[in-house]
Amino acid sequence: MGAVLPPGFDAQIDAYLAYLTAQRRASVHTLNAYRRELCRLATLADGAAPEAIDTARIRRWAATLHAGGLTPRSVARALSAWRGFFRWRVRHHGAALNPVDGIRAPRAARRLPKSLGPDALGALLDAPADDPLDVRDRAIFELLYSTGLRIAELLSLNLDARLDLAAGEATVTGKRGKTRIVPIGRAALTALDAWLPLRATLAAGDQRALFVSRSGARLSPSAVRSRLTRWSQRHGDGTHVHPHMLRHSFA
Repeated sequence: MGAVLPPGFDAQIDAYLAYLTAQRRASVHTLNAYRRELCRLATLADGAAPEAIDTARIRRWAATLHAGGLTPRSVARALSAWRGFFRWRVRHHGAALNPVDGIRAPRAARRLPKSLGPDALGALLDAPADDPLDVRDRAIFELLYSTGLRIAELLSLNLDARLDLAAGEATVTGKRGKTRIVPIGRAALTALDAWLPLRATLAAGDQRALFVSRSGARLSPSAVRSRLTRWSQRHGDGTHVHPHMLRHSFA
């Protein structure tokens, strides 16, 4: 067992910071940051000694900080400082446990994907297609919007039994190998009907991909992103459009 800890939360914080200074050669900035987070912990403890703090309290206090407006990153920073303090108590002063072990900060809220409004969609999808690649691009954009497919799923489509244009549906294999059937809307089918005769003039002899490049190879996701950017600059309302926006605009 290590040296006896001084009584009181503030005194133990001072002892821990002295340890960081002597043994870890922590910078003034680091020491100030740790002191701030540990004083926050002492305030939350509201008179309770460090040895009285358990995992349930730490979890509750982390939730309190988050509910009070701290970002998940700030809560994670506080938990890191608290974890180091209790680790020091365990390793050097014989404390029984580290109540912060296994506790993570709340996850940051995921931003909702952007989508396009009806006017922006209309301007984008109704624009004239002046050459074979434009016809191909319109078919891609219509299909993204119509089906909600991921760009990788869309570009994996081949001219085979999994693409049934007569029935207006495609069978796709998505994440984790899950297979599903997706319906294809009328506008997308019309765009595909316009593209397929032109595809035959571009595709290499044994190429099965539904969407091919000028050289006849399967189209890449980066090429679609680039073409969509150009298309939206020419025909859109100034919004920077990417494939996910079309996918998340579909109804």
